Amino acid sequence: MNTNRLGRLICASAFIAGTLSFAGIASAQEPLVNDPYADEHVIPPTTPIVETVNGQVQGLVDDGIHEFLGLRYAAPPIGELRFMPPEPVEDWDGIYDATTLGAPAMQMYSPSGPRTSDFTRQMQVIFPTLAEEKFDNEDALFLNVWTPGVDDEARPVMVWFHGGGYAYGSGGWAAYDGRNLAEHGDVVVVTVNHRLNLFGYMYLGNAFGEDYAASGNAGNLDLVASLEWVRDNIAQFGGDPNNVTIMGESGGGSKVSHLLATPAAEGLFHRAIIQSGPGVTSGSQEDAAALAEIVLDELGVETIEELQAVPAETVLQAGRDALARARSEGISGNFGPIVDGTVLPRHPFMPAAPEQSRDIPIMIGWNKDEMTIFNAPQPWFGTLPEEGLAMFAQNLGEDGQALIDHYRAERPDDSPTYIANSAMTARFVYGTYTLADQRARQADAAPLYMYQLMYESDANGGILRSPHTLDIPFMFDNVEESRVLVGSGEGPVILGEMMSDAWVSFARDGVPTSDLLPEWTPYNLEDRPVMQLDVEPAMVNDPEGGMREILSAN
Repeated sequence: MNTNRLGRLICASAFIAGTLSFAGIASAQEPLVNDPYADEHVIPPTTPIVETVNGQVQGLVDDGIHEFLGLRYAAPPIGELRFMPPEPVEDWDGIYDATTLGAPAMQMYSPSGPRTSDFTRQMQVIFPTLAEEKFDNEDALFLNVWTPGVDDEARPVMVWFHGGGYAYGSGGWAAYDGRNLAEHGDVVVVTVNHRLNLFGYMYLGNAFGEDYAASGNAGNLDLVASLEWVRDNIAQFGGDPNNVTIMGESGGGSKVSHLLATPAAEGLFHRAIIQSGPGVTSGSQEDAAALAEIVLDELGVETIEELQAVPAETVLQAGRDALARARSEGISGNFGPIVDGTVLPRHPFMPAAPEQSRDIPIMIGWNKDEMTIFNAPQPWFGTLPEEGLAMFAQNLGEDGQALIDHYRAERPDDSPTYIANSAMTARFVYGTYTLADQRARQADAAPLYMYQLMYESDANGGILRSPHTLDIPFMFDNVEESRVLVGSGEGPVILGEMMSDAWVSFARDGVPTSDLLPEWTPYNLEDRPVMQLDVEPAMVNDPEGGMREILSAN
């Protein structure tokens, strides 16, 4: 393996957290032109130089794959541009250094997990493939490109939107390294950073007027801007701007779902992949405005000028405090996309599938045991007694007991721990079915293909089974770099070949195929066919029909 990539994937802590992360933050204010550290950067002589619409960029070559890291796709959203829609990048002279990942956006970690600067260390334990040793920064509108050739081959383009909900995450997470997928499928891979949490999703229209009408969806407008950059530049990197697939897992899947219903994104992509993150509905403008008022109260500011002057870390902490206050005051708002009538005119897939994306093929799916990766650190995991299931039934609401009873009958050999886990996973699955059903009801729409990842990893003693995020190293073809999650033996290798094949095939022509798969039947309301991905894959009809009927009843 190329040593540049090895350092980025495995040995990042000292080097990237040190010199390069500080260099990245310094460069966050303006592009690295005529890089003063050029003597320290060992750049191969074959490093390509590409002419973008804003100026020349120079990347590096990783064992035959060209990499361009930390490319700006929009202006720094700081100062007067904070909370505003993204603005174009200014042109530059000289050569932009594209050999280092850009800074992640400001991070607001999950209330149920780590919340401080030790987040990366804990992520390496809980989500072993997703850690990134790099300081976050308000100036983070960067993307990364991996391509087999800087030429005119017009390859399919696969654009990845990261997970972490709308609160944290980065396109620079090691799990998303696009080198192997670019080589495997002869495709161009792009990963994107964008504004998150209240920097990308705090609705200030009520507080500060029409100029801030789009502030509740600014982070999604960043994604639109990244796709506009792809449209305008990707041909120079060997990609086809007329064959762009957007894809994402967890929160990234929700972002894909929302762009399918975002007018500003129409025409910028041609296929969509939603992994373990269906976005069926969005937040309300009313709740978002109430949450923003709490933030302003926490900060003690009354004008937009005052808000623009508050340090980013202080704004972030006010957001955390505001969320806690909102819950105590019965306000259900969150820092995520909202139906605002400006950027997003409607819920993504309610009351029906969006008309604007009728012609876009969709692939969507989930992992059989999504919730194990969240539940495994909990003290009850592995020790829950049978009588403890009653507590979980209550916590799951009016359908809780029916779900527990259903999975007890469906999976009689499972322990109470895994019965509870299956009932909690049901919400992922139901949202996937709901989105698929809405598309299937749409007359003359492009096909939708559904999958369920069944393969169970033997990592960590096999306790995670088929957890949230397990699909990522398979479809990115990063199996060997992710053994800590995917486990040992040939099984992960087979899944990596199978899934990366299918993802690339779908990006190429809208139909997921592989020599390792049976023919993949498009989803329909009569049979609800699902491809179960395993060492021995199979097409099955409505594998979660019982759960679906329970949740559909209410």
